[in-house]
Amino acid sequence: MRSAVHAFTPLAALLGLAFATLPAVAQTAPAAETQELERVTVTLGRGQIRSVQGLTKADFEAAAAAGQSPLATVSRLPGVNFQSADPLGNYEWSTRFTVRAFSQNQLGFTLDGVPLGDMSYGNLNGLHISRAISSENVARADLSQGTGSLDTPSSSNLGGTLQFYSADPAKTFGARLSQTLGSDSNRRTFVRLDSGASDLGALYVSYTHQQADKWKGNGQQRQDQVNLKYVKDFGENRLSAFVNTSNRREIDYQDMSLEMIKRLGYNWDNFYPDFAAAVKASNTLCGNNGSTYVAQCDDAYYAGSGLRKDTLAGATLDAKLADSLRLKTTVYHHKNDGRGLWYTPYTKSPDGTPVALRTTEYAIKRNGLSATLDYEIAGHQLRASVWHENNDFDQARRFYATPPSAVPSPYDFPSNPFFTQWQYAFTTKTDQFSLSDTVALTPGLTLGFGFKSLRATIDADRQVGTGPAGSISAKKGFLPQVGLNYQLSRTDELFASVSKNMRAYQGAATGTTPFATTQAGFDAIQSSLRPETSTNFETGWRTTSKLYEAALTAYIVDFKDRLLGVTQGSGIQGNPTVLSNVGGVRTKGLEAALSLRLMPGVSWYNSLSLSNSTYRDDVVSKDANNQTTRVATAGKHVVDAPDQMVKSILSYDDGQWFGNLGADYMSKRYYSYLNDASVEGRTLLNLSGGMRTKSLGFLAEGSVQVGVTNLANKKYISTIGSNGFINSDPSGTNQTLLTGAPRQFFVTFTGKL
Repeated sequence: MRSAVHAFTPLAALLGLAFATLPAVAQTAPAAETQELERVTVTLGRGQIRSVQGLTKADFEAAAAAGQSPLATVSRLPGVNFQSADPLGNYEWSTRFTVRAFSQNQLGFTLDGVPLGDMSYGNLNGLHISRAISSENVARADLSQGTGSLDTPSSSNLGGTLQFYSADPAKTFGARLSQTLGSDSNRRTFVRLDSGASDLGALYVSYTHQQADKWKGNGQQRQDQVNLKYVKDFGENRLSAFVNTSNRREIDYQDMSLEMIKRLGYNWDNFYPDFAAAVKASNTLCGNNGSTYVAQCDDAYYAGSGLRKDTLAGATLDAKLADSLRLKTTVYHHKNDGRGLWYTPYTKSPDGTPVALRTTEYAIKRNGLSATLDYEIAGHQLRASVWHENNDFDQARRFYATPPSAVPSPYDFPSNPFFTQWQYAFTTKTDQFSLSDTVALTPGLTLGFGFKSLRATIDADRQVGTGPAGSISAKKGFLPQVGLNYQLSRTDELFASVSKNMRAYQGAATGTTPFATTQAGFDAIQSSLRPETSTNFETGWRTTSKLYEAALTAYIVDFKDRLLGVTQGSGIQGNPTVLSNVGGVRTKGLEAALSLRLMPGVSWYNSLSLSNSTYRDDVVSKDANNQTTRVATAGKHVVDAPDQMVKSILSYDDGQWFGNLGADYMSKRYYSYLNDASVEGRTLLNLSGGMRTKSLGFLAEGSVQVGVTNLANKKYISTIGSNGFINSDPSGTNQTLLTGAPRQFFVTFTGKL
């Protein structure tokens, strides 16, 4: 195996040069002066006992194209691997967000303290951040790469947590209108009205409409959002509330394989809107109408799409109960109605048409409460927290007729199914309690320690079909966390922490879940299955001055009881899996971040991630005849976990003119467990710039911003594992890749009243 530490790139060399300049610019500066670095791109969690880095509103506004997923902006931070097949990072089937080799559904996400679940495409316990809030209303984001704080409401954060915070209403009455035009008929309109502060509080409401053609094939990505937020400060107390709605409809890109890309080309896609072509392919390639099935049947389908409607609401009261006692309480509600559509050539419609519409249907009703009590006494900062959530999740697999004279639209929720294959009602109850103490042992040495207790119980009621029903729980009564922070000087500090986490099971009929199998399979694992756990060790150094901020972190992660669902047949056919614990993973790595203020208005941000993540055990299974199969994964590299990532952004901002040039390098990634299939590394360049002006006619402020993604028009593979990962793919035929978007242009005009 190639060592991550010895493989360097030109960008890595550039970053090394930047760090080499550190002694030359080092100066002592008051902490207040480091606020000038907010536009440098990164804040480094000063005073924290763990690795924490954050982005400010300036980063989301000046360095990203309008409407770009907040995840794409966060991806500049060390340890983060974000991929998407569309230029703005919002196409949910393709989005992948991993941190230190932990996949998206092994991380935790929140918005204003409200849990977003694991943001899975399957939509079982939350929703994607691009639906939870319009990107224009994001104020900041804090990423903890190793582990989140004990009170974070998440049952999936084996690894880090990503916490988003919405912008507050403006203190003065005003309005904002932004209009974006871009490649492939991209259109985005954002309108926001602020009430201004009054004795009744402050409020804003915004509306966003975005639609764009797919960059290849036919179809559009569409979304409408409404965001409302209210804030009222009274004394030393604060009440805030929000209601956000989203209606998203996206037409899918075809999943590709390396063989397909070579044979059909980079721009190959589905037949939509040519239904006759889909019928012809089904009759000649898929074993229908007397034909013989051939693998090319899966080259293209008529269409696929994802439809999501969400309402997310939350209210928080942060109250001072006494001089040293505060209570922060959040209540929330989430309602989702979703469909995943696929026009399958493997099922006939009742009229004989050799294509039917297959759906996976989702309905979520989540209600929850979290409360945190902070008490300071005798140099101790005590914190106790509780979190409870009740999640009613309904899921079904249905089929709808597609007569040529009335083919259902991939943009609409279908009605009148001719067959329901299975239907479930899952109820997941989650309870978490945590207790922690932070104490200053000496003027420069701070100790933080505590634990959390987590229990998540799933009750599955099978309503249609022959799949499993029953109950299963994931629980750990003692998940400890201990950390130290040592202030070397006013500018330098050291930190170290160790923590243990658990990931709850997923209450769904599809995916890596105990219920994606038969009743016999579920009964066999119900009492013996163990939830995934991880132990995270990290230590690091932070430094800051007027001219720079820097952080260096080393970490080791032990991941135990990894769960793997083994699927028979191709992923698109939705065959059942058998879930089992298949061993552990060891990840070692080094992360560095450096923000330099080169001169007034000019800053340079760099991040470097070096890691090595390997499976520690072979996967052993037995079939119905008690025959043992061993897959030699021990020592193999973890899939979708690049060894090197380098991000570098050069920025200019003098208050009127602004711009940045970013480079993003990622080394090769494996998509087979035996490491015989991979995609090569790539470097992407992105450019953004514009100008702002005051008092532009009747406008209080105006701006224009131009953005270019994939500046060099690089052809590359973006998402891997779109249909999961398999043991081996030496011929490159596994249809689980998505190609990245070519160069795209965007221009945004903004006016404020």
